[in-house]
Amino acid sequence: MRSLLTMNVPGIARLSRITRARSCQAIHGVRFPCKRLGAVSYERMKDSVARARRTTRPPGAPVVGMLAAISVSHLLNDTIQSLMPSIYPILKSSFQLNFSQIGLIALTLQLTASLLQPAIGMYTDRRPTPYSLVAGMAFSLVGLLVLSAAATLGTILVAAGLVGIGSSVFHPEASRIARMASGGQHGLAQSVFQVGGNLGSSLGPLLAAFLVVPRGQSSLAWCALLALVAMVLLIRVGRWSAERRPRIVKPAARVRWEPRSGLSRSRVVLALAVLVALIFSKYFYLASLSSYYTFYLISKFGLSVQSAQLHLFVFLGAAAVGTILGGPVGDRIGPKYVIWGSILGVFPFTFALPHANLFWTGALTVLIGLILASAFSAILVYAQELVPGHVGTIGGLFFGFAFGMAGLGAAALGRLADATSIEYVYRLCAYLPLIGLLTAWLPDLEPLVIVHEPAAPGR
Repeated sequence: MRSLLTMNVPGIARLSRITRARSCQAIHGVRFPCKRLGAVSYERMKDSVARARRTTRPPGAPVVGMLAAISVSHLLNDTIQSLMPSIYPILKSSFQLNFSQIGLIALTLQLTASLLQPAIGMYTDRRPTPYSLVAGMAFSLVGLLVLSAAATLGTILVAAGLVGIGSSVFHPEASRIARMASGGQHGLAQSVFQVGGNLGSSLGPLLAAFLVVPRGQSSLAWCALLALVAMVLLIRVGRWSAERRPRIVKPAARVRWEPRSGLSRSRVVLALAVLVALIFSKYFYLASLSSYYTFYLISKFGLSVQSAQLHLFVFLGAAAVGTILGGPVGDRIGPKYVIWGSILGVFPFTFALPHANLFWTGALTVLIGLILASAFSAILVYAQELVPGHVGTIGGLFFGFAFGMAGLGAAALGRLADATSIEYVYRLCAYLPLIGLLTAWLPDLEPLVIVHEPAAPGR
């Protein structure tokens, strides 16, 4: 009996009733006492040990296959989402839209992608729903099909809302699964997850340049194949998550967090507020580039739509590289230092951008994307360590707020561009990275202890 309990193999405890047996039988190299063991019991024992061996993984070893699958799914999701801003110049000319109406489309896309995320994160913290990822991708698929046939601004807004809903369902649960597969290397896992999204965002302009521009708006229907591929991948991801996540039963255990450094709740709230302000700075500025960079290049340098989209692809590609660097660096030196460098450190380049020629505009935007994109993984890991036990809620809150700021930023900057000029927008946004000075208010986090309290009987 003692040897059975010390093996730490899930599912063996229920077999204690057979420990009176004196003879032994080997299963996958593990010897269990048994006496005339029935075929059914023996098979159950065999399955339990096999399952334990499949799921046992040394600490610190990420599940590479799942990280790759969830990152590729993120790539496909964000490729679909980035198609919308990539075709803004096409929609503007085809439907005779102004910058305020373009901002309204961006606001619809980003708000639907943001408002639901905190609620979805809180729900999935309590009730795991691994296959919700497939349902979210189905919304994006329908949104693409609607957009390919849209004939009015209202229909475009409906399509943007559907794509946004799909993204809001995807991100909290996908971020949680990335953390589950991290093997304790949370910064690396979040960077791998995020780089898929950034690469997807950079592929959107390429699809627009080489598919939508020459073939027209109806060719967007072919992009629905991306959603179908993602759904197949996410079925596998959902199955893996369902097998490894413990089923929640009532009464559920209450989880409270206890920081070893003794941070008060007011200090935690202040730190979260600082992180939210940094997200505002990052995504408000990124909105100026992702939504209006092509218009800026066309207006200031006289580039064609296709050439401007290629410049946007280069910027977003640099952001993808910055994302993959931010997590591992944060794991090594701490996320707070990455936050310092990525938000405040980008200011000299944003300040110089409005005064640069075409060559230096491209070079500066590469540097801006490389540095600024490294912030989000560090911010998310820092927040999850600040409030442990609420991975889905924190992921939904920060992804949601990020998308919300991008949407509000696009709408506000669109009205500002109509009232002034697109060049003035970039001169004003150059000062947003100075908000990074607030990083000084973030505490240095010690390792956290998770304390599980059993629920009171009868609840």
